Amino acid sequence: MEAYKISVIVPVYNVENYILRCVESLTAQRWEKLEILLVNDGSKDSSGAICDQLAREDDRIRVIHKENGGLISAWKRGVEEASGSYVSFVDSDDWVDSDMLSEMGAHLTGSDREIITSDYVIERENGEKQYVWQTLAPGEYMGERLKKGVVPELLGNEMRRVCISRCMKLISIGLIKKNMHYSDPKVRMGEDMTIMLPSLLDCDRLFVMDHKAYYHYLYVTSSMIHKYDAGMYGDIRLLQTIILRILEDRYEGDKLSFMKKKAQKEYVFLLLLALKNEARGNPKGYYKNIRQICREPEVKQLVSQNPVAVSQMSNRLLYAVLKHPAGCMVRLLRLAMIAFYAGK
Repeated sequence: MEAYKISVIVPVYNVENYILRCVESLTAQRWEKLEILLVNDGSKDSSGAICDQLAREDDRIRVIHKENGGLISAWKRGVEEASGSYVSFVDSDDWVDSDMLSEMGAHLTGSDREIITSDYVIERENGEKQYVWQTLAPGEYMGERLKKGVVPELLGNEMRRVCISRCMKLISIGLIKKNMHYSDPKVRMGEDMTIMLPSLLDCDRLFVMDHKAYYHYLYVTSSMIHKYDAGMYGDIRLLQTIILRILEDRYEGDKLSFMKKKAQKEYVFLLLLALKNEARGNPKGYYKNIRQICREPEVKQLVSQNPVAVSQMSNRLLYAVLKHPAGCMVRLLRLAMIAFYAGK
């Protein structure tokens, strides 16, 4: 079972309050052939020093210090220096259960094109937990079952069949190395899509764990992904360009047309995130920006030609504004976002 070496890559940036818990959860793993790569991305706090001390205490840990270049540049550097046949990514403010690698690793076959995926728990600072389960049924997916049952549903759904995060997975290192060129450090919103979409499209075997939430995702309200991001809309446009390039590199004819249609629906859902970002985080400019986004000819055409099904209450309101950005609707959205996130 433990014939394969696993490299766990941890991008590190200014997480002195969290990194110890993260690394301790990794050193507690019962998988013997293990290396832990801590990639210090130019931290300004004591994170780098903590990583160095942890490496002195455990020879499975290796620290890589680099100039700050962002999340994508950090995990890419880890992949370049990894010596394992499989990689697993853990963000430095998160942690994992001690049996994660041993239980997921038991399903590895040695294929250079396979992915093992599990579920996760959202851990809030007030102690509340929220379990997130993938909607794809547990089990093994290969051949036609993978191509027809999984691939067409990777894009364009409100609830993902397979979690698109690079975390909570074991991934053949060859899949990652082959597809790293799609990951542009300029992308901050949805950056995992740039590596996981092509890796999932290229994999020959996907194994879904049976409701195993090993990964603990810390919801920090002050973290970057929960703050207002003035560049999010631009990020989303760049991400859509990359998604289309990924598809064009793999498909042609009717299959390409079908997958592009799914990508257009994915873009609609991404636009909902852009509106949410403005409504909840931009009190002075939200009104102008939301109406400007929704009234762009490209966006209007996209939304009218690619209807999507939404069930979550917040998404229903966001989708209504995207289709009909009347002033009263935009103001209502702002009030709804304030009320919703006040309790988060």
